[in-house]
Amino acid sequence: MRRELAVKDINSSGGATVKALGRKLPLEINILDDASDANQTAQRMETLNNSGILAYFGGFGSDLHAAAAAVAEKNKTPYVGVAFALYSIHQQGYRYLFSPFPKSPLLTKAIFDLMDTLNPKPGRVAIFAEKTDWGAEMQNGWKQQAQSHSGFEVVVEEQYAPGSTDFSSMLLKAKSANPDAVLMVPTPPDGIAIVKQMKELDVNPKLFNIIRASDSGAWSTALGKDGDFTVGAPGWGADLKFAGNADMVKAYQGAYNKPPEGVVGAAYAVVQVFADALARADALDRDSLRAALASTNMTSSVIGPVTFNPDGTGNVVTIYEQWQSGKQVTVWPPDQVGGQIQYPAKPFAQR
Repeated sequence: MRRELAVKDINSSGGATVKALGRKLPLEINILDDASDANQTAQRMETLNNSGILAYFGGFGSDLHAAAAAVAEKNKTPYVGVAFALYSIHQQGYRYLFSPFPKSPLLTKAIFDLMDTLNPKPGRVAIFAEKTDWGAEMQNGWKQQAQSHSGFEVVVEEQYAPGSTDFSSMLLKAKSANPDAVLMVPTPPDGIAIVKQMKELDVNPKLFNIIRASDSGAWSTALGKDGDFTVGAPGWGADLKFAGNADMVKAYQGAYNKPPEGVVGAAYAVVQVFADALARADALDRDSLRAALASTNMTSSVIGPVTFNPDGTGNVVTIYEQWQSGKQVTVWPPDQVGGQIQYPAKPFAQR
């Protein structure tokens, strides 16, 4: 997720300031592939622990972070992770888990806040809930927000197993109910399959809120124009106005010869948060770093201001991006928009 770029940028100025030593030290990042398998995640983390690391940076996906957070806690090693929104992980008393990334309560509230601004309001809502802990958490959150915001009604509430290949029953129920908005958090393969089948079955809501599956450029590559109009929450946007963001985007473009995807900035911010803690930690050890992370009060990063709650959840800006003509454009919050939201979405046949 290109944390390497953040390390390179910090090291180019002599490294990170280390309060405990009174000087700068270059950062070193050791990347091990867990093949997106929770068992391998735990194994790789034990390998890193034995190598004397100071902190863990997490991977991608709530199930992997759930496994990783437990290992980090056992090893009393700070764990800084993004690209996961599962809130329940933070309710287990972990002291070493820190996540500068919006969790389910923030995501579900923000999408209804966004929909409140649209005209006509997408009042009829369909929920496609993945049968996982995170899917259930988001399902409950969406229903609560539909009740607390005026003018919304959940007209379809369906569940599906991750890895399914036939979503027609769920989609035909949605077509019959004619929802204005569909809300879901599928994996990339499931999300791509769902959209393809929505097109085949002529299911055309006005707003697509598809979190996780639409985070990366693979979404647009797989779906082309059919992936446009999708609103997702990768945790960052290239057009954000936060200090240093434009410079980071330029550096990424120069290093990798392509524009950064939404998850890039969130990963970059992890290293910024780590470096900020190093500059305040009283000693160069894991417990001192944990204490410094807990007292984080960053006024600026590529994702904006960052502080942490006692449970390790981050107080961060909740950002929604929309795919427009194959590019991700920030459409929420209002003070960070990079372009007007394209709404209502064009029917598939007209794209």
